[in-house]
Amino acid sequence: MTGIDRRALLLLAAALATALPARAAGSLETLSIAVPMLPEPIRCKVYLPAGYADEPSRRYPFALLLHGRGDRMDAWSHVIPLLDRMIAAGELPPLIAAMPDAPWSRRGGYYVDSAHEQGSPVESALLDGLLPALEARYRTIARREGRAVGGYSMGGYGALHYALARPELFGAALVMSPAVYTPLPPAGSSTREFGGFGRGKELFVDEIYRRHNYPALLDKRAGKGQVLRLFIAAGDDEYKNPDPAEAMNDIDMEAHLLFSRLSRAPGVRTELRILDGGHDWPVWGPAFSEGLRWIARELAW
Repeated sequence: MTGIDRRALLLLAAALATALPARAAGSLETLSIAVPMLPEPIRCKVYLPAGYADEPSRRYPFALLLHGRGDRMDAWSHVIPLLDRMIAAGELPPLIAAMPDAPWSRRGGYYVDSAHEQGSPVESALLDGLLPALEARYRTIARREGRAVGGYSMGGYGALHYALARPELFGAALVMSPAVYTPLPPAGSSTREFGGFGRGKELFVDEIYRRHNYPALLDKRAGKGQVLRLFIAAGDDEYKNPDPAEAMNDIDMEAHLLFSRLSRAPGVRTELRILDGGHDWPVWGPAFSEGLRWIARELAW
């Protein structure tokens, strides 16, 4: 290629870049919101779609996104470019997404109200404190058909728990690599270590865990007549328990068991994906994209 050819190509590329509109990007706000259930405010990032400020009468679907154990709200930075790209391409309607930080129980509270002496009422704080505050501040579609909850790992447990325990709030859930061990967690699981399912000085109580987990919640939900849409995903290289007696608690196996049980439950529409990868964003990124598109179609957003 000659120097003239290279210059011509560079000029053409510059002209095309000028002529084509740049992909509109959403914005992120970081908030600290006081709630009566906690002594400290909840920190939260909120994604607002491009054009939010330009349409003051428009209301938007809302997604509550829960991070995994040990992570922070910033972990959801992986999905911001995905949201921008899908919205710009028309694959997803513009939406608002809230990503709360979950520092309670040493970042291992599993999003439930803990009865441990050092636990916190996390579920009440997020659903009865943070959610109403966000919906008062932003123009969300404040009904279950306009809301979805999603999460990965510990956050996948939380998303499933919220969708089943509070069916009046959420019409759909995106559950990625969920730590939803049945009937009880394996010996080395972090669910036993941080007090989310504890009481008093005990870090873990079998009965409390069973009461919070999905089989018990499904029984309570029966007959309520509300349709739940549930997208489940896991990786084919998720951690394998070295003890053969605990193989059924491998996360990919638990995802299959969850799908099998909920696909038979009345009023639940389910999808399952097993992707190439392990317990990380190479699985959660594609699962997030496909799962959110499916939820948007299901809820007619």
